Amino acid sequence: MELAVLNKEGKETGRKVKLADSVYAIEPNHHAIYLDVKQYLANQRQGTHKSKERGEIARTTKKFFRQKGTGNARVGSLRSPLQRGGGTVFGPRPHGYGFKLNKKLKALARKSALTIKAESKSIQVLETPKMDVPKTKDFIGMIKSLGLDGKKSLIVLGESNKTIYLSSRNFKGSTVVTASELNTYSLMKAQSVVLTEDSLEKLENLLSK
Repeated sequence: MELAVLNKEGKETGRKVKLADSVYAIEPNHHAIYLDVKQYLANQRQGTHKSKERGEIARTTKKFFRQKGTGNARVGSLRSPLQRGGGTVFGPRPHGYGFKLNKKLKALARKSALTIKAESKSIQVLETPKMDVPKTKDFIGMIKSLGLDGKKSLIVLGESNKTIYLSSRNFKGSTVVTASELNTYSLMKAQSVVLTEDSLEKLENLLSK
């Protein structure tokens, strides 16, 4: 697949790039995408939930009422789960939700997501943008020039660029990541993916390992 390289004004530069079939034209594996997205979301969970069990409740150990003669069932402790304010039975405990996936499966998931975006013509190639100072207005102008206004977009850079990152930080409609930070969840969430020229080779190297 060949795509025209656009400048930040949204106009064609006259150059074209060929996207590698091994990354952007494979047979999508939807189960791999599901697993990678599931792992990403699981890793976002804090897992700090906790309820007090019987042994953790601070209450008097005095017997509630006498053993016999009241007509009630025998009660030995106010910490019992049967009592109001007592401990919780099998309550939640802090634990992690993360799980492991091998590198090849994660790479397959990313390639599958990129293929889906390529098939739906949701990928654009942008010449590596340059910004002298962080300015949200300039970044939004670039997004509008690319026809992405009102869409959730993902900008993939070849390497970290603090100026572009700071310019995009206050703009909620777009996310900026480097090629090494790219994940399947962000790809599937975005309506449009913008790859800078310097990110293409890095993505191919990362996903072909």
